[in-house]
Amino acid sequence: MPASAVNTAAWVKPFRNILELERSNRFNNRAVTGGLDRFLEHWAADITTFLENAPDAPPLPHPAYAQLSLAEREQWAERWLTLLAAGSTTAASPETAARKTPPPAVAQTQQSRPPAASAPPQGLTVEAPVTSLKRVDEKLAAKLNRLDMATVRDLLYHFPRYHQDYSRAAQIAELQFGQEVTVTGRLSNIQAGPLGRSGRLQATQALLTDDTGSLRVSWIGQSYMARRLKADALVNLSGKVDSYQGRLTLENPEYEDISRGQTPVHTGRLLPVYPLTAGLTGRNLRSLTWQALNEWLGGIAESLPAGLLSRAGLMPLRQALRQAHYPDNFSQWAQARRRLAFDELLTLQLSVLARRQRNAQDVAGVAIPADPALLDRVIQALPFALTNAQRRCLDEILSDLHRGTPPMSRLLQGEVGSGKTVVVLAALLAVIAAGWQGAIMVPTEVLAEQHFQTVANLLGGMGHTAQENNITTAYCEALGRPVTVGLLTGSIRARPRRQLTAMAAEGGLDLLIGTHALIQNGVAMPNLALAVMDEQHRFGVMQRSALRQKSRENPHTLVMSATPIPRTLTLTLYGDLDLSTLDELPPGRQEIL
Repeated sequence: MPASAVNTAAWVKPFRNILELERSNRFNNRAVTGGLDRFLEHWAADITTFLENAPDAPPLPHPAYAQLSLAEREQWAERWLTLLAAGSTTAASPETAARKTPPPAVAQTQQSRPPAASAPPQGLTVEAPVTSLKRVDEKLAAKLNRLDMATVRDLLYHFPRYHQDYSRAAQIAELQFGQEVTVTGRLSNIQAGPLGRSGRLQATQALLTDDTGSLRVSWIGQSYMARRLKADALVNLSGKVDSYQGRLTLENPEYEDISRGQTPVHTGRLLPVYPLTAGLTGRNLRSLTWQALNEWLGGIAESLPAGLLSRAGLMPLRQALRQAHYPDNFSQWAQARRRLAFDELLTLQLSVLARRQRNAQDVAGVAIPADPALLDRVIQALPFALTNAQRRCLDEILSDLHRGTPPMSRLLQGEVGSGKTVVVLAALLAVIAAGWQGAIMVPTEVLAEQHFQTVANLLGGMGHTAQENNITTAYCEALGRPVTVGLLTGSIRARPRRQLTAMAAEGGLDLLIGTHALIQNGVAMPNLALAVMDEQHRFGVMQRSALRQKSRENPHTLVMSATPIPRTLTLTLYGDLDLSTLDELPPGRQEIL
């Protein structure tokens, strides 16, 4: 039979897709479910007929493709690809061959990857509005906007909540109740009408047939499907195998016409399931994301250098976006998710580091030199000795206070019982001794009262103490003068509240301990030089800023946390803070289990 320029035999295009996927997979024989030999076995008669009339074509692999070495597979596949690319393939009786139903493997092989990412249409970028996509009008754009998708980039970064696994292909004779599968066959007996004896439910029903049998299929409540489905069309149906009147069936499956050999989007793969809104279906959104990936993905620029991608074992960005939406398998999806998560965390870390650098350049702080002799007297007056970790952390804090500019921003981290409060009190006394004020803000009234009592007890060990309402005054012999500490919470009555706020505004309070009440209107501490926040994760950036704004100056910031924070997470979430860690418990303290 003479060779023709273009061959329309049913086996040619799937075969070419399989071989191209094998090439991209380095001939690992995984392009087809069950191996390439399964495809060749199904089409053996047609391919053998072709080989009889094409002496230059490579013969079928012997004994089997799976038993060839990688080099032999590559040589054999490349010969076929060259032949198919030249369009010189011919098959006997294309009419009868086209009637054959592809085996289950074809549903999987047609997942061959879309073409390489192409650039957006001329003059446009991925920042173009979603109306730049085909079949997106203003009405559909309004629905997408409700999901915060205004641009093509937004659509590309609108990721699925999960993936429905329809990658398993099966023939009708192999189906079992409860399976989630993809079945390939031809439709017949398509009709819309009432379902069951009651006639209350309208449905579209059809018969799906392959080489092994037939299966009843129904789309309940979707009578319009009768107009969409074409009789004798070659389709993929993906869904969960159910039972009706004692017979296996598919109810409301995803469907796709694959008569023209196009890559399946809605069937036969890991199917993305997206967050939706009223009037927008999953099928609509899948079609749009598929279009964006195939026609606009080239407009996404790689943000990381090749060296970093290699060192960190990260997937290229364009590949990650494609695999996040339409993964080849769950392993590829996990790698894509890892790359995209890396980008998010890196962006967050860079932003907080940039904010820290900006603050360091633009903000002048208060220099507070510590008196070593004074600190020695304070430490000696404590009823216990400081651990090496406490001394190290205190030195780091005092060094920041002495430097002054930029203002200190430090995280003091340590387990419960590691002695964070003592370190903070020593730093506050250094600030108070220099003539400035300090404040401690905590998230709850119970914790505020605990801090107030702890500070009062520690100061009481350094001298005589007098307490009235929510104010404690202790004559600290180490400082040579009294230290006044106030407690301000939301439940304090009006009269003592007015007394506390007046003393704080006039400079009569050296240390104010409280809850969010510290940042309410009417509270001012003009000489505030050290603002301390306990349980840092309970406060936001705005609350930290609000406390600092109670002063005429730019106060230093010290935040405390008993929550164990891995260093990588610390650098990401608190990248604008230096880190001090109490990694040693005082003698006699039990470890927290």
